[in-house]
Order: sequence, then structure tokens, then C-alpha cells
Amino acid sequence: MEPSRLERRGVPASIRPLLSRFGRALTAGVRWLRDVIDEVASSTPARLALVSFTAVVLVFVGLLSLPVSYRGEGAAEFNVVVFVAVSAVCVTGLTPVITEQYWSEFGISVITLAIQVGGLGILTLASIMGMAVSKRLGVRQKLIAAQATNAVNLGAVGTLLRVVVITVLTAEVIVAALLFPRFLARGEEFGDALWYSVFYSISAFNNAGFTIHPGGMAHFADDPWILLVVALAVFVGSLGFPVILVLSLAWRRPKKWDLHTRLTLTVSLVLVVIGAALLALFEWNNERTLGSKGFWQTVLEVVFAAVMPRSGGFATMDIADMHQTSHLVLDMLMFIGGGSSSTAGGIKVTTLAVLLLAALAEARGLDDVSVFHRRISPATIRLAVAVMLVGVATVVGGSIIMLHVTKLPLDLVLFEVTSAFGTSGLTSGVSEASPPAGRYVLSVLMFQGRLGTITLAAALALQNQKRLFRYPEERPIIG
Repeated sequence: MEPSRLERRGVPASIRPLLSRFGRALTAGVRWLRDVIDEVASSTPARLALVSFTAVVLVFVGLLSLPVSYRGEGAAEFNVVVFVAVSAVCVTGLTPVITEQYWSEFGISVITLAIQVGGLGILTLASIMGMAVSKRLGVRQKLIAAQATNAVNLGAVGTLLRVVVITVLTAEVIVAALLFPRFLARGEEFGDALWYSVFYSISAFNNAGFTIHPGGMAHFADDPWILLVVALAVFVGSLGFPVILVLSLAWRRPKKWDLHTRLTLTVSLVLVVIGAALLALFEWNNERTLGSKGFWQTVLEVVFAAVMPRSGGFATMDIADMHQTSHLVLDMLMFIGGGSSSTAGGIKVTTLAVLLLAALAEARGLDDVSVFHRRISPATIRLAVAVMLVGVATVVGGSIIMLHVTKLPLDLVLFEVTSAFGTSGLTSGVSEASPPAGRYVLSVLMFQGRLGTITLAAALALQNQKRLFRYPEERPIIG
């Protein structure tokens, strides 16, 4: 009889039965936990998102509260700990302190881990909720998902998690590999160059916006290689897992892209072009930002600045030195955000696209809203309206509270609140100047901005109530 694994490892016979029973119990427990998570994810994905992210935030609040995380004597201020923990897990990038000066090496490592966990969790949970909402997938979507996940049950959380983890880690390794030789060329030691490459690849692809160099990304304003790699990583990360999945399988065959992929790519590129053009128009002659720089340097920083508001959070220019017109442009870009099921925040580009298409169809007197030879359902349009209104209400309500708490100018407060809601990470200095109460308010806005639109969209889309009667139709006067 072939010896068991415990016998081959030399485990004493007296404890083999105990270890065997423990192994079986552990395996059963893991299976039970996996089944519970699968059930919760498919039945109440919004609750899963809220509970899991709250738990993760509390864990990192505890880690950052340790004296070893702080460079000074004792422990960090609690309001700063909560703010930075929420900002890292929600991959926002806002911080009331200078990261490399306030936190120790251990604290920065904790923040990096929080960014990674938060980015993976958001992608995974957003994809789970997307699957829960889109129960009626088309044949093409089913084939794409089946090919990518190698799964029969497309809603399986474990399989989805593996695919997301592999996708994210692969992208981060590529970004780090592109950054590493450049840091070496800048004169960094091997270990420092490797650490900087890993940190900025995680921060960029997850759209976190945290930096560990003096002056933030302005430290690399004269380095096109680093700026372009970081901008590309932010842009790809903001597209969302569903888009990345489709592009990885059919990047040579645009005709096979689904409607979501086409809308996300189109609107994202249009927003970058429009944002860059407007920022160039308003800041070209501003001596405090771009006025004293050469043509190509100005073009580089304008394009970089146009990519970052949609959740990236890196900045080569001081936001406070920009004109108020530029602030308003950035406000709009931050409010829109990036793609659905991504680490980006905001109302999402597909929400904007659906609303614009609905308005265009109404102006043309069309009964159906269509684009790319596909018709958009009325339920999708109603959902886009709901997400838009909740986003507006959140920003307006948050701005009113922050104005009362901080007594700062409306322009700066609106910028900071929109950045928190859109999880952009760009700052006008309000986070640093705010009292503890204001920082707690911004923390709530970051948490709501990260999970609010996702959970709202999932909760509303899963509602499928049908009435057995219809009221008489009557149209109120609009406009």
C-alpha cells in the first residue's frame, strides 16, 4: 500500500489521524466560506462591497496607527490615519500630509499594500456586480468571458478573482519594467530604482496618485519617459477590467468589440483631447504653470494633465497656481471619471455617453437611443440618470458641508470635494488646510465616491419589479 503524504513527510503515527481530521475540516471550512461568498456576491453584491471595503479600511487604519508607521514620536494623528487609509484603499491619492516626510518606510509599505488590495478589490467586486446585473449576456460576451476565465459558471467569484489578479499583476509588472531602467539612468541605486518602479507602477495602474518624491510628479516634469509611461498606465487602468478583457482577446478585430468597450474607449479618448485643448488654451500663457516652458514641454504636461483628472491624481503643476477656468475644466473631468468596473471614480464615461445619446435622440425626435448599430434600453437610460443625480447631490452636499467647516473659497472647496468624489487625488490644498472634521467629511466622500456609484448601479439594476397595471399617460411641461 502506497504511504500517505503524512508518512512520506515523516510525521509521527500518533498525530497523523489528528492532522488528517484537521486538514479535512480546514478544506471543508474553505469550501463553505467560498460558497458563502459566491452566494452573497450573486445575491447581494452591493452589501458585499460595502462590508468588505469597510473591513479592509479598518485593517489599514490599525496598521497606520502603529508607532512604527510614523516618522515622528508616538503615533500619527488619528484623523490623518483615517484619511490616508481611506484614500489608499479607495485608490484616491488625496493626503493631508507629505507622504515621504510623514510616514516611515513601514508606513509607506502599508500604504502601497492598501493601494494594491484596494485596486484588486474594486476591480473584482465591480466585475462581480457587473455579472450579477448582466445575467442575460449575449452569446459573444459569454464566449469572451468563458475563454478568459476558463469557467463554465461565469459568475464564479474564485475564477473571476484569479483572472483579475493575473491581469492587474501582469500590467503592473510591465509598467515597472518600463520604469526601472529609466530610474537607473537617472542615477538611482539598484534597490531604490526597483522600489520606485514597483511603487509607481502600483500607484499609476490602480489610479491611486500617491507619490514618494519631493514635489510629487513635478519632480519628473522634465522626464518625458516617466510621464508618458505613468500616463499610459493611468489611462489603461481607468478603462476597466471588462474593456481590458475584450481588448486583450480581440484587439485586432474592433468589429467584435461590444458596445461598452466602444463607448468607453471613444469617450475616454475624446475627453483627453478636449481636456488637453482647454487646458492648453487657459494655461499656455500662465507664467506660474506653463508660460515659461518650451513648446514640447508644454504639450507633454498638458496631455499629462488631461489624463490625470479622470482618477489618476498625479500633477506636474501646482493646482493652486492654475486659473479658475482650468479648475472648472478639471472639476468636470474628475466628476465624469473613468470606465465602469475600473479603479477610476466619478459617474463613469458610459453614464455620460448614455445621457448625451439620450439627449441627442430626443432632440432629433427619435423613439430609440442607438449608437454603433445597437439600441440602448430605457432601463439603462434611467439608471444613468439616477447615477448622475446622485453624483450631483453628493458633490453639492459635500461642498456645502466643507464650506461650513473650512470657511475656504468655493472654488477650492468644490475642487477638493469633486476630487474626493471622483477619487481623482488632485488637490487644491484644502485637505491639508482642513480641520479634523473636514478631513472626516472628505474621507466619507472618498468612500462614497469609490463604492457609491457602483453599489447604486448594481442595486437599481437588480430591481426588477413589474406592475400588473399602468397609469394613464400624461406629459408635464419640460423646459
